[in-house]
Amino acid sequence: MPHTILVVDDAKAVRALAKQALAPLGLAVSEATNGYNALFAMEKSLPDLLLLDVKMPIMDGLELLTMMRSNPTLARVPVVMLTSPADHPILGQLTALGVSAILKKPFDPAALVEAAQRALGRAN
Repeated sequence: MPHTILVVDDAKAVRALAKQALAPLGLAVSEATNGYNALFAMEKSLPDLLLLDVKMPIMDGLELLTMMRSNPTLARVPVVMLTSPADHPILGQLTALGVSAILKKPFDPAALVEAAQRALGRAN
């Protein structure tokens, strides 16, 4: 069974780029448009990896990550964060919450693949 990745970003183009970059790895990739939808998706099926944007409507990435780390089941899911230069003030919080990697947008698809492979290696 292939690893599963949940890509959480409000920008459809970013989700599409992530899916395209990860396609050669043979992963099952699903999508959510905000943290609230991601929580709902994770209740149905726990992913092996979460690719998470910081800035989103309804529930942002930092809020979702904080909630995940306080839930024993969700805390095990490795997270790769997608940030922008405006997110610089919270990088320390993201690191303290144990993210596997932080990628700045626009991210290099090869860097995403490398971060995903490292995070999934830790998850096994």
